[in-house]
Amino acid sequence: MGDHMQWSQEEEENAKKQATENSVVKVQSEDQDKYEREASKYWNEFYKTHKNNFFKDRNWLFLEFPEILPEKKRQEFKTEEISSEHAKINNDNSFPLKNGMFEEGEKYWKKYYGGGSTAVQGYAYNKNQVKALTDNPQGKTCGEELCKVESFPGCDATYRILEVGCGAGNSVFPILKVLCNTPGTFLYCCDFASGAVELVKSHSSYNSAWCSAFVHDVCDDALPYPFPDEILDVILLVFVLSTIHPDRMQGVVNRLAKLLKPGGMLLFRDYGRYDTAQLRFKKGHCLSENFYVRGDGTRVYFFTKDEVWNMFNVAGLTEVQNLVDRRLQVNRKKKVKMQRVWIQSKFQKPLLSLHNPEETSKRHPCK
Repeated sequence: MGDHMQWSQEEEENAKKQATENSVVKVQSEDQDKYEREASKYWNEFYKTHKNNFFKDRNWLFLEFPEILPEKKRQEFKTEEISSEHAKINNDNSFPLKNGMFEEGEKYWKKYYGGGSTAVQGYAYNKNQVKALTDNPQGKTCGEELCKVESFPGCDATYRILEVGCGAGNSVFPILKVLCNTPGTFLYCCDFASGAVELVKSHSSYNSAWCSAFVHDVCDDALPYPFPDEILDVILLVFVLSTIHPDRMQGVVNRLAKLLKPGGMLLFRDYGRYDTAQLRFKKGHCLSENFYVRGDGTRVYFFTKDEVWNMFNVAGLTEVQNLVDRRLQVNRKKKVKMQRVWIQSKFQKPLLSLHNPEETSKRHPCK
């Protein structure tokens, strides 16, 4: 494995040429409609075939995305030694663990929240903002009022995470393993393949006391989530957006942004443009530009970091990290080299404006 490989101009040109060639013959329009209409069916068949044996657990999550953890737990995790086995790349969906990523997040946190940042009813604020909120009697009972208005799974939690596209739970159970003994935390996870959700619920580590798994189609704007808007601290969106038709991606991101608290983070990771997986597609598998269908009927899109930035920016989120990671994987047994390309990003919902009480009351879930 070679980390952060720089492509030569020749390699870049060859990749573009391969992608152009395998995109010449498009899938017929009636078949494209079928793949869109029956997307959940193909993913259900995928999980029926592979169950939870296809992907490996994402034990790298906490070092790539320390923001998943509440601040106290984050500090505890930071002091632990990184085992050598976690530093290995075991499958297509993993990166090596890097302390540099963690330090980058810490710098951003201190810059925008200040060293004295804290939380009020689960929202992150600096010292001046906390005073403005706690001086308001309404703010003191916000969490209580929210639960009085509506009861929902995780209502009593102070730190809430949502994983979109949970699959068989390869992120869910590593997260639960770390957070299950952390008071006040709650994990939501959803997938539009009912078979995947059933695999999660049937797992021996699943417990409804700190996790709620549910079937949900993120492309359906009219379909309500089982919790109110603006209550999530973290949304995990890993190798999921690429499975959605490009025309529907912006709507999905816009809706997810509404679920975040001010200061909440959306953590994104997915396939990058000219990844080996894109270049290996044969002619006749291209649905549209950089969007393909696999042999099993599931679909995949390959992003640029500019596309990712634009989608999340339109949704009103602010960039914390947005990078292209190119790596060389070598299968010595098969003597095969693979140029892997991934996009890894972190975007944050801006804090509430405390200078405009009317705007604050509009956006605050308890007013």
